[in-house]
Amino acid sequence: MSWVREFDFAVMTGHAFQVLLGDDEPRAALAAVRAALTDGGQFGFETRDPLARAWESWTTETPVEVAAGAAASTRMTRQVRSVDGEIVVFTSIFDAPKESAPRHGDSTLRFLGADRLGMFLAEAGPAVDERYGDWAGGPPGEGSPEIITVARRTPA
Repeated sequence: MSWVREFDFAVMTGHAFQVLLGDDEPRAALAAVRAALTDGGQFGFETRDPLARAWESWTTETPVEVAAGAAASTRMTRQVRSVDGEIVVFTSIFDAPKESAPRHGDSTLRFLGADRLGMFLAEAGPAVDERYGDWAGGPPGEGSPEIITVARRTPA
């Protein structure tokens, strides 16, 4: 199914843009989003800023506890297996009290910098309206954890 000029706003959350690993994938995704937006429609998405090097803190010594109600929580840790340029391969380990053994999930993410993101956006056509470095609206740049982008479809 394809949409043509159907949406005033589209959003991609959960750092999903980072699973677009090859150059063709973000190009195709951004072209599809542009086609789906009305003239002046916006697209919002976030990626982790590679300058913050978040993967360096993804270790078994830095668990994340996720509450699952009053009685239990799940502990998540990550182990980075490799870093090759923009590509980070890691395993997430989920340990829940009600499970007989921890669960493992392998992931690969691409950490694109603001310049590369801008290149893909310029090729696809949405023009960057706003860019933030965190969820409080702080400026992007070295040390900010995120690259939060809002881009607008300009008329053809």
